[in-house]
Amino acid sequence: MSPVSVLHTWQVPEATLAVVRGLLDEAFDGDFGEEDWEHSLGGVHALVWDGDELIGHGAVVQRRLVHDGRALRAGYVEGVAVRADRRRQGVGGAVMAALEDVVRGAYSLGALSASEDALALYAARGWQRWRGRTFAMTPAGVERTEEEDDGIFVLPVVPLDLAGDLTCDWRDGDVW
Repeated sequence: MSPVSVLHTWQVPEATLAVVRGLLDEAFDGDFGEEDWEHSLGGVHALVWDGDELIGHGAVVQRRLVHDGRALRAGYVEGVAVRADRRRQGVGGAVMAALEDVVRGAYSLGALSASEDALALYAARGWQRWRGRTFAMTPAGVERTEEEDDGIFVLPVVPLDLAGDLTCDWRDGDVW
């Protein structure tokens, strides 16, 4: 396994982005749509290679989250995947460590919407489950996202009330 490469989307060659997309499609069993892919672009990517084969990826993109009357610049983690035959070998941890460095260096908090398969990884790394209510700023106004309440994790860089309300900015597809 090579060291983690950390590159902004504009620095990643198109051919590599196609390989990343293939890894995400495979890792999410074909349930990684165009909007999910779009959410993963425009930020910083962490890439792990084994020779010429991509075995791990994750990205952190900037979003605005509102908490306790403050609009916070958040590093939002997207597109975390490890090739099936390389899971539980430290690849996901290496990807997350690189992304966490970006979050701690540039943002007020990290945030992500966790899949069931990744809950243990994030919790073990110090990510904390959001205990409060979640909302989204939508074109129709602020709307409750109750179905997301148990799946949002944060990595606080500044003090936060984890039992308070948290509102994300609008985007097409899954807002969280």
